[in-house]
Amino acid sequence: MLTYILRRLLLLPVVLFALSLMIFSLQMLLTPTQRLAAYVSGPEALKGGAEQVADLIEKYGLNDPFLVQYGRWIGGVLQGNLGWSETARQPVADALISLFPATLELVLLAFTLSFLLSIALGTLAGVNLNRLPDHVIRLVTILGWSFPTYVFGLVMLLIFYGALDWFPPSRLSQWAMTEVRSAEFVRYTGLNTIDALLNGNLPVFWDALRHLILPVVTLTFVSIASLTRIMRTSMLETLRQDYVRTARAKGLPRRVVERRHARRNAMLPVVTMAGMELAAMMGGVVITETIFDYHGLGQFAADAAAALDFPAVLGFGLYFAVVLVVMNLLVDVIYPVLDPRVRLR
Repeated sequence: MLTYILRRLLLLPVVLFALSLMIFSLQMLLTPTQRLAAYVSGPEALKGGAEQVADLIEKYGLNDPFLVQYGRWIGGVLQGNLGWSETARQPVADALISLFPATLELVLLAFTLSFLLSIALGTLAGVNLNRLPDHVIRLVTILGWSFPTYVFGLVMLLIFYGALDWFPPSRLSQWAMTEVRSAEFVRYTGLNTIDALLNGNLPVFWDALRHLILPVVTLTFVSIASLTRIMRTSMLETLRQDYVRTARAKGLPRRVVERRHARRNAMLPVVTMAGMELAAMMGGVVITETIFDYHGLGQFAADAAAALDFPAVLGFGLYFAVVLVVMNLLVDVIYPVLDPRVRLR
């Protein structure tokens, strides 16, 4: 396995190079004037009119050949320079770094819940085929599958914030935000819940958790629909395998056969889907973050796209490409841990 991992790690730069080339090619579809936004810090730099714009285009070589511009751009990317974001009013790299912990905190909670619930519900439905638990779980997954994220999120917001005022949107209340930004509050990870616990500040912790509940529930409800269906189908197929029948014939308890042997092998397709689901979430849960005014990467990407903030959109695209490549590698490495029959070469 170590050889396989090393080989994949050596291939990562090649894959990322190809992805960066594709992303930069999309940028080249824009005019030099539009691409100038990646180098100037706002419209105030263009007050000189068309003559100043032409001088800036010449200064930054935006009329140079494609390969020359790509070499200059990738050199900047390797140094962490992704251009200036008018949406965030700061460099794109700084915006991505500052907003990443917010999305990570939301995704970790939502993905962990959805993955564990999907495995449990899919297994329960599979071992109780055509019985009451199976019918109930299938009904729940159909509802989750057919409910658009924005509809479910808005319903949750209307009920639990609009009517009951239990779980507000955003990341923190105003008083908690003031406390987090104070000099006494030490930032360790950027995750509000973790940092609050490390600072021994339980009021801020509960406030951060209270704000996370609705977006986490929304993401979990939507995610478990597809993962549970896959787990149920995989479990049904695994229970029909010869080794499962042999284990039962040897007198092993049904629970041991189903939970220990069958479920482990049935998880393989779920792990693949879960890995892609996690990558999609880490790329920014745009709809959920926008509905709940949760200031993370998803809302940043949506605002940048709406404002035609090209440097921010391209920087976000590059970040998302890296996440997909890394998650694909992790999924491949986890495979043989779940099923020893799988060998990585």
